[in-house]
Amino acid sequence: MNSPQVPAARHTLDILRLLSTIDVPISAARIHRELGIPRSTTYHLLSEMVEAGFVVHLAGERTYGLGLAAYSMANAYTTQQPLVRLSQKYLEKLASFAGGSGHLSRLSATEIVYLQETRAPRAVSLISQVGVRLPAVGTASGRAMLAHLPETEYRAVYSASDPAEGWGAFQKHLADVRERGFDVEVQEVSRGQASVAVPVLDHLQRPAAALAVTYPVDSLRDGQSAQLREQLRTAALEISARMYGNRGD
Repeated sequence: MNSPQVPAARHTLDILRLLSTIDVPISAARIHRELGIPRSTTYHLLSEMVEAGFVVHLAGERTYGLGLAAYSMANAYTTQQPLVRLSQKYLEKLASFAGGSGHLSRLSATEIVYLQETRAPRAVSLISQVGVRLPAVGTASGRAMLAHLPETEYRAVYSASDPAEGWGAFQKHLADVRERGFDVEVQEVSRGQASVAVPVLDHLQRPAAALAVTYPVDSLRDGQSAQLREQLRTAALEISARMYGNRGD
């Protein structure tokens, strides 16, 4: 077996994996023995993980267990994966209708991160592949989600970004998005491409994700743009109802 090129990263993952398989917190000495990690390295990595919240140190017992950050990641996974699976058939249908690409994304601080991409036959490859992050304020998907956050939250995202719009114009933009239920972008992210996006709201009416379709500018005939928006809204409502029990009341 080849030696890892980044041993610290491998050791960190090994420690987290070990802690996840044992029901009770364990000592650094046991971690050192079971994983064969040098003692000093074990303590150094544990200290870093404690500071980051992935491990909790029970000083009185001199033991370590999984921290809140680790549980948060696990919770995000269990939430996102059903959402990705549920969205697949909708994105395939939407991408086929528009002759472009369907995307599922979520907010992550000031950015959106793409969770899923589905392309129609012969659709061009875009920047919005799974795992790619883009500024939320500069995408239709991001703005569709920001529009359903409290002003204090979307103001914080705006202030930490490099928006093309002034604050007043951005506020009005989000108000318009909130009223009509979707946002659009034309060549803001990819040259020659337009996008329309809608939010998927959870049971608290907060944005859990966004559905979007990207297609060549001017490729949709009269009436097709409105049909696409309606199909997106319907898909988002159905996903929201099935995932979160949200009936849009």
